Amino acid sequence: MAASPAITRFPQAKPATALMQIAGLSKCYGEQRALAGVSFEIRANDVLGLIGPNGAGKTTLLETIAGILPADAGEVLWRRAPLSQDRRRDAIFYLPDGLRPWEDEFVLRVLKFFAAVYGHEQSHVIETIRSVGLSPVLTKRIGTLSKGYARRLMLALALLTPQPVLLMDEPFDGFDLRQTREIMNVLRSVASQGRSLVLAIHQLIDAERVCERFILLADGQVRGVGTLGELRVRAGRASAGLEEIFLALT
Repeated sequence: MAASPAITRFPQAKPATALMQIAGLSKCYGEQRALAGVSFEIRANDVLGLIGPNGAGKTTLLETIAGILPADAGEVLWRRAPLSQDRRRDAIFYLPDGLRPWEDEFVLRVLKFFAAVYGHEQSHVIETIRSVGLSPVLTKRIGTLSKGYARRLMLALALLTPQPVLLMDEPFDGFDLRQTREIMNVLRSVASQGRSLVLAIHQLIDAERVCERFILLADGQVRGVGTLGELRVRAGRASAGLEEIFLALT
């Protein structure tokens, strides 16, 4: 999780405006190629699904964009100007899968700390708690939370940060069907209010329900980028779902 108390405020852009460009990112682990020339753009108010099976390179890509991993080649650009490692923390908040820090702290205390760091009013904290359904566990220690509630807490902390681009690895992990739909509504609302979301999702049905555009990733390579309609045209499958399109293009 990348956060900084000294955040440079990036001005909002109009929807469909390209905020960030990922240009030719490559990453190898020894002889193993994890990413190979990955390129796409993140737009204002995007809900962009990063789609691929386990081992496709989704987590490596998110960590490289966030600056946690160094790229072997390629650039991350902000409005076509290079975005340095130092400035990425101001533009990007990355929420990994399975993160559960501060296990001995109480839920409400951590929420209040984040709110204070970023200058939020109590009313905003209350609304964030309500939106992600954290009220039943506010007095519990983080280490005692179920997987689903731990995920809700990390989402709440992400919502309290000001960075315009939010990267999330498996945002629905730990949720049942009804809970997943509730969190989808929260994420759509966040995007409508000005943030851009990149969601790494391996459940294609979930991705199709929540995302507006998709990046299809296989073996570290981009096999398709676009809306469901655009990908249908590319795959030559006029009424196909995301699963059929992914199989056709990869």
